[in-house]
Amino acid sequence: MLQDMNPLPQPTVAGPLGRLSGLTIVLPCHDEAANVERAIDEATRAARRVADAHEIVIVDDGSRDATWALATARASADSRVRVLVHPRNRGYGAALRTGFAAARMEWVFLTDADLQFDLDDLDSVLALAPACDLVAGYRLHRADHLHRRLNAAAWNALVRRAFDLPVRDVDCAFKLIRRDVLEHTLLTADGAMVSTELLVRVRAAGAEIAELGVTHRPRTAGRSSGANPAVVLRAFRELRALRAQLRAEAAPARRPAPRARAV
Repeated sequence: MLQDMNPLPQPTVAGPLGRLSGLTIVLPCHDEAANVERAIDEATRAARRVADAHEIVIVDDGSRDATWALATARASADSRVRVLVHPRNRGYGAALRTGFAAARMEWVFLTDADLQFDLDDLDSVLALAPACDLVAGYRLHRADHLHRRLNAAAWNALVRRAFDLPVRDVDCAFKLIRRDVLEHTLLTADGAMVSTELLVRVRAAGAEIAELGVTHRPRTAGRSSGANPAVVLRAFRELRALRAQLRAEAAPARRPAPRARAV
């Protein structure tokens, strides 16, 4: 069951040159009580700078701490903040899908609530957005421990090879995408593989993708689940599943038409 704390905002209108007419910022959260309030504040400031209208969609993915209480308090004070809740933890991909489905603005920006991305970098997407459908960030200097950097490099290499995906930093949680593109993109991954699935599918559909170097900051509060063995195993299972799905979807196009039979 999902809970939406605020009503539909007024429709967005076209903004002046150099600004987005409307922006939804999706913040998936799991046990981010130490970060969620600041994440909302930073998202709000960034959205005000770059868009004429905005909303912040918090997706609480089964948190066991005070994430929901803190987020709903902010939603009560600001109608542009909305909170959606998964009663149990369903995974990063499931949280993003919920946030995407709830988005109401022309552009959708996804980032994490762990404060590792500097949303001042959103200003830089304004020059790219008019000519593309998706802006994918890549971390200029990854502020993680060495083992996580090595794991990320190996994963990116695997994904690029498996899907012929020429993107530098597949899992970078700094992506801006047109909502109408999202509405026509099938996403099925429940875990971290959702980032790869999103890029693979929008590229296959002919979307224009631009890349932008962004600032990455060390996590100072809360715990990351990216290196959790269960999360890693799920990512590999979903990678295999996505490859199978793509092969199945491509098969009818490769299959030759049946020959006519003489009677």
